[in-house]
Amino acid sequence: MIWIPDIVLYNNADGEFAVTHMTKAHLFFTGTVHWVPPAIYKSSCSIDVTFFPFDQQNCKMKFGSWTYDKAKIDLEQMERTVDLKDYWESGEWAIINATGTYNSKKYDCCAEIYPDVTYYFVIRRLPLFYTINLIIPCLLISCLTVLVFYLPSECGEKITLCISVLLSLTVFLLLITEIIPSTSLVIPLIGEYLLFTMIFVTLSIVITVFVLNVHHRSPSTHNMPNWVRVALLGRVPRWLMMNRPLPPMELHGSPGLKLSPTYHWLETNMDAEEREETEEEEEEEEDENICMCAGLSDSSVGVLYGHGSLHLRAMGPEAKAPSQASEILLSPQIQKALEGVHYIADHLRSEDADSSVKEDWKYVAMVVDRIFLWLFIIVCFLGTIGLFLPPFLAGMI
Repeated sequence: MIWIPDIVLYNNADGEFAVTHMTKAHLFFTGTVHWVPPAIYKSSCSIDVTFFPFDQQNCKMKFGSWTYDKAKIDLEQMERTVDLKDYWESGEWAIINATGTYNSKKYDCCAEIYPDVTYYFVIRRLPLFYTINLIIPCLLISCLTVLVFYLPSECGEKITLCISVLLSLTVFLLLITEIIPSTSLVIPLIGEYLLFTMIFVTLSIVITVFVLNVHHRSPSTHNMPNWVRVALLGRVPRWLMMNRPLPPMELHGSPGLKLSPTYHWLETNMDAEEREETEEEEEEEEDENICMCAGLSDSSVGVLYGHGSLHLRAMGPEAKAPSQASEILLSPQIQKALEGVHYIADHLRSEDADSSVKEDWKYVAMVVDRIFLWLFIIVCFLGTIGLFLPPFLAGMI
């Protein structure tokens, strides 16, 4: 019968304090007994997940006699470091360091001193699995959020892209709940980044709604403030290196013929018979039936006959203007046509003015988009650096 010491693991986690599988011992003539029973020890360890998944833990295993004090049993540490030649490498953790220390402690319950040997294991989590399944998807979602501000407002898919990114992030969070350590003591680093990405996407939706509201403004609904015109149409685009194309050149009429916006119509007592006679003799009496329009330039004179046909005859700078007595009345058809032309011209000018203001609002929306594009790029970059910098400075990467 061999006496077996009651060496147990103090911080045991499964309730099995003693060795359950008994094996034979080696007895030597010197009185030495060599007994190495196989056993699996499960211990508890306080884990700090601040830098998860780039965390490093320091766990300990405390061995000592449960019954006998130092006067009856004394422990001796054979080696200061743990022998790892039979260690099987794990796919999740790597042992960085493993050392043991001999301690003697007096507990409150007893007056005796009890010895123990405590082994400290420094283990580091292997982050490859979490990098592929957590960090890279979060980075990609953040990049998609940045691209929202590069998407033109005319395509009508900005809100759709924002909502799609938010839904994908929500489903992603539901899937990784089982992966992230559940603790309320500290917020893991990856949890902070996921929360940052969620706020990032939500803000992008709010800003996109504002940009679309600015994009679809018109003169009939909004007046552009002067500070908006000065800042967002003048200064800020230059700071952002945005070059707005110049508006197309206005079409000018022929230099020989310009219509004036106002006309005066002359009256005459010519009856219908005289008009018919004039039509028959228009080729012979061309100089007697000249109609002068107030909008003609000095270098050309329009000759208008009673039946409404218009011919242009170039006149030299020294040519004399025809007399007032030779002017005749324009036909009602031509007068109505000119009034229609004036109406169309005024309508086109009004549409051009409204279109110019709408284009200004669209350009303001584009400038706001560009501002938040650069802002979100900077914030995304700083957030990514903030994810990797603390564990890097702590020597965990």
